[in-house]
Parts: sequence; structure tokens; C-alpha cells
Amino acid sequence: MDPAGMIGLAVALGAIFATLSIEGTSPMALLLPGPLILVWIGTLGVGIAGNTMKDVTGAFAAVPRALRSKAPDPAATVDTVVSLADRARREGLLALEDAAKDIDDQFLRSGLQSAIDGTDPDDLRTILEDRIATKRAQDRSHAKYFMDMGGYAPTIGIIGTVISLVHVLKNLSDPGTLGESIAAAFVATLWGILSANVLWIPLASRIRRISDLECAQMEVTLEGLLAVQSGANPRLVGERLRSMLPPAAPVKEAA
Repeated sequence: MDPAGMIGLAVALGAIFATLSIEGTSPMALLLPGPLILVWIGTLGVGIAGNTMKDVTGAFAAVPRALRSKAPDPAATVDTVVSLADRARREGLLALEDAAKDIDDQFLRSGLQSAIDGTDPDDLRTILEDRIATKRAQDRSHAKYFMDMGGYAPTIGIIGTVISLVHVLKNLSDPGTLGESIAAAFVATLWGILSANVLWIPLASRIRRISDLECAQMEVTLEGLLAVQSGANPRLVGERLRSMLPPAAPVKEAA
């Protein structure tokens, strides 16, 4: 698992609670039922209104995977494809049928099986590109839902503050409670801004980033499979695929 998502959230929340402690404010002062209900439930509601139920359920289902997922290792994929290319060149494409069963990467396994079954290279490219495009579009819809929530939450928080201030203005006859009432009024704005910038927008960015990494690996796999199918030289296959990796990515030299 890549810990960046959990570490980032923990650091952000830790900084917020540390600031509350330094300022001498009790966290309980922020746990007011009205602002919490309006901001969290209201944001959820308008988020649902702007999307489909399939988008909503898919987005929340994507959260655990985005937080727990391990960043893909394209270098390992390159090594696997190069070994497949070497064996295919020596023994023929049909010799890879047993090797395909032992591959954990579902995209690589299914693509290799299609190549072994004799799928036309142009058709294979189209099929794999469509799978990549479908995954990217699905992940973008999940990220969009949380990005929408990040846009709605601060405005809903302002609505809560305005509602509370209306109540404060109606009770100006009791000056002794004005300070506490005004402070409570701004809690809704705080929760709106906090939820947007500490939770919803980072979640959307995390989902989109993991998707980009996974799709990049799938694109490397696609080019590798087509090279294996064509019987290309394994060394050239390795050089071509490594040229597609980010400069900072750790790579291994082909054996």
C-alpha cells in the first residue's frame, strides 16, 4: 500500500487539532449538530443531485482502493514483457499459454491471451485502448464526484453561517450571548472549507493520480504485448518500453 493518502490526511488533521490546542479552543466547540448536519448531509445531497446514483456508489467504492492501493511498478511490467518476448521469440507465441495463467496483472494476462488466440494486431490495439479509455473515464467520474463536493461544501458552509447570523440578529436584545452566538455561526463555514480542502478535493486528486499511474502502466503493457505478438527482438522491446517510463522510475537492465 502507498501510505501517502493516509499520511497526508493524518498530518492535515493533526495540524488542525494542534492549532485548536494552541489557540486554547476545545475541539468540542466545533461539534455543533446544526452546522455538522447542514454541511455534511447538505453537501452529500447536492453531490448526489449533480450526478447519477451509479456515479455516487462507484465514487465511494473507489475510496478504499484509492487510499490502500499500491502505486504500480512499470519497471516490473517491463521485465515481465521482455521475458515473454524472449520466450516467444525462441519457442513461438503459443508457448506463452502456460505463462499467461501465472500472470497476476489482469490486463496483461487477458491481452496476452488474446494475442495467443490469434487476434489481429490492429484489433488487439483497439480492444486494449478501449479498455484503458473506459477505465480512465470511470475513474474520472469518481474523481469528479468528490471534486464537485469540494466545490459545494464551502458555499453550503456559508449558507449555514448566514442562517445562524439571522438568528443572532433576531436576538440582539441579549448582548451577553452575542459573542458566543457569532462564534458558533462561523462553525458552518469552517466545516465547509475544512471538509472541502482536507477531504473531498484531496480524495478526488488521489483517485485521479492513481488512475493516471495505472493507465500509464497499461499503455506500457499494450505496446509490450504488440511487440511480443510481432516477434520483436527482446532487447529492443525492453529499450522501447523503458523509454516510456518516467526518468525517475527505477528500472532494471534486461538480463
